[in-house]
Amino acid sequence: MSAVLILRNLEYNVRSGMTLRDALLRNDLQPEAYLAIRDGTMITDDEILREGDQVKLIAVISGG
Repeated sequence: MSAVLILRNLEYNVRSGMTLRDALLRNDLQPEAYLAIRDGTMITDDEILREGDQVKLIAVISGG
């Protein structure tokens, strides 16, 4: 049972049933640094990943 996180050209296979936040942290990705899109809708890091999910990650750029 897995879901996929997609960041640019990289794909991270993660276990479904965990939160997006946990999946990001297990792959050494900081949750605050990305927006996540599933089926065209932005999701929050407390969303549970489902079997077959493909979540596109978009890096948040901050400057000052």
